Amino acid sequence: MLSNKKNRFKYWTGQLHLWLGLTSGLFVCFLGITGCILAFEKEIENITQPYRFTKVETHAMLAPSALKKNAEEALPGKHAHSVGYQQGKASQVVYFAENPSYYWIVFLNPYTGEVLKVKNMDDDFFRIVIMGHYYLWLPPHVGQPILATATLMFLCLLISGLVLWWPKNKAASKKRFSIKWNAKWKRLNYDLHNVLGFYMTWILIFIAITGLVMGFQWFAKSVYWISSGGEQMKQYAESYSDTTLVNTAVGKKPAMDILWAKTLKGLPGYTGGIEVHVPENAKSAIEVALNPDTDTYWKANYLYYDQYSLQEMEVAHSYGKLSNASLADKIARMNYDIHIGAIAGLPGKIIAFLASLIAASLPITGFMIWRGRKKKKVSVKNQKERSSVP
Repeated sequence: MLSNKKNRFKYWTGQLHLWLGLTSGLFVCFLGITGCILAFEKEIENITQPYRFTKVETHAMLAPSALKKNAEEALPGKHAHSVGYQQGKASQVVYFAENPSYYWIVFLNPYTGEVLKVKNMDDDFFRIVIMGHYYLWLPPHVGQPILATATLMFLCLLISGLVLWWPKNKAASKKRFSIKWNAKWKRLNYDLHNVLGFYMTWILIFIAITGLVMGFQWFAKSVYWISSGGEQMKQYAESYSDTTLVNTAVGKKPAMDILWAKTLKGLPGYTGGIEVHVPENAKSAIEVALNPDTDTYWKANYLYYDQYSLQEMEVAHSYGKLSNASLADKIARMNYDIHIGAIAGLPGKIIAFLASLIAASLPITGFMIWRGRKKKKVSVKNQKERSSVP
């Protein structure tokens, strides 16, 4: 009786695995291929785009307003979003808006203000790949749910695959951990699907979960609720300046320049990234983002200031000071770095690349296994029919 129950469970698990695989296979393959391309995005950009670098000089860098002015001369008619600095790198004045939609970056020498490159990010190769990886090049409200649903199916495939892979006994387990390279094609394909799938499942589960956090709000809130011990996720809320205050603290000097200089003074020898956000309007606060580790994002501190009084403003959401973040907040911050493997440095990115490559192959090898079995069943059926003919 127990054996029959186990057999039925594995049968229905197999059916679930099959139909989820056939439904989501093309999307999973696409996500795996684009994930491979994006794994070393920063490293490839640093090699192929020399305008991202500048020589470190002994004199002071230009203030944000000066770089913003030079950028506006090169790219007129748009509102700057932020001005970024990093030692040894070109400063970036980012222009980003949703209505009308545009995304440009002006790269400048932070010491001289020379414009090194004006780049429309809509034409950037990696930006195009990212839009496919996130939205399938469709409107976000259409493409994101499609790919997020495929990712959810993939997570179920990983779990059901483990159930189907699990060996019945010790003798069977010896064949489950290695690929028989000298076997015939069908057996080799079977091993590639099962063995590689098993070894990478443990990595792919994290990639799938972090992808779902970005794809579904309900999933992100659920992960936060579990990691926080039952607390609700605090949604990001914009901070606002007090427009009734008289700008006596700033005088004639731009507020963003004062805050930038104050930040640098308080961080002698700092070599991380500094990004000063330009206020969108009269009510907006000025955000100063400090990232000590520019290879990841989760360690960044986000400071908010009233653009009139220059007083720092505390925030309740997770994207404030890292020291104020709870464990659940830190896990939420780490989500993207875990997704791309950057949380573990270069070895993590290599693992994420290999996992994405194998993820892209699993629908193909799985389909070939199913197709081979289907052909075999048809062949057996035809033989039985021929043998039954008098």
